[in-house]
Amino acid sequence: MKSLAAAWTLLRGLWHASAGWLTIVLVFPRLSPDQRDARVQVWARQMLAVLGIDLQLHGTPPAGGPVLLVANHISWLDILVMHAARHCRFVSKSELKRWPLIGTLATGAGTLYIERESRRDAMRVVHQMAASLKAGEILAVFPEGTTSDGVSLLPFHANLIQAAISAGAPVQPVALSFMDRRTGQTSLAPCYIGDDTLIGSIWRTLTTPGIVAVVRYGQPQQAQGRDRRAWAVDLREAVKGLRASGR
Repeated sequence: MKSLAAAWTLLRGLWHASAGWLTIVLVFPRLSPDQRDARVQVWARQMLAVLGIDLQLHGTPPAGGPVLLVANHISWLDILVMHAARHCRFVSKSELKRWPLIGTLATGAGTLYIERESRRDAMRVVHQMAASLKAGEILAVFPEGTTSDGVSLLPFHANLIQAAISAGAPVQPVALSFMDRRTGQTSLAPCYIGDDTLIGSIWRTLTTPGIVAVVRYGQPQQAQGRDRRAWAVDLREAVKGLRASGR
């Protein structure tokens, strides 16, 4: 019965994703940027509801930009969860753009793409991010560079933090976690690390009832003379502190 319920949820999720794809292709060209952002947030909240995942918010999401959100990275769900909490433009690996369906959804949500192995492309993206921040946008990055298990926290890469320094924009730390609704304990079901496959992680998530996605927003901070490396260290500590406050 659990597998049948999960399969039904998966079909509903694919239907909702397809509806989002059609909205991006057919409706988005006629909408203003603010209208598109609102549509993305509503769609993300609806997708979480389809998947049976509750959303719990702590702290204050940014009312507007410019601001760079930095968050820990656990799961394929993270971008969906952060869009549901507050729409933002993500910086993601360039391969995502070429994924069927998902690439169109990500591009429609305003994603900026980066070739991770190219230092030259990293500089291009930093300049693009700085321009977006100067234009008053809300951007988001996962400075760990990859997913962790939701219990530990990897070191933060500093390169993309330079965009906030160049734009004179604040950075707001964000802590993501998943918990079991019944016990209040950390749920590892949505994790996507190590030998996990995307399909395996999705299926494990769909067959685990009562998952709650928790988003904790910290206080925005300015560089105050710190270079990107020093700031990245401090931001990691801020995210670590936010995660600890929920235990």
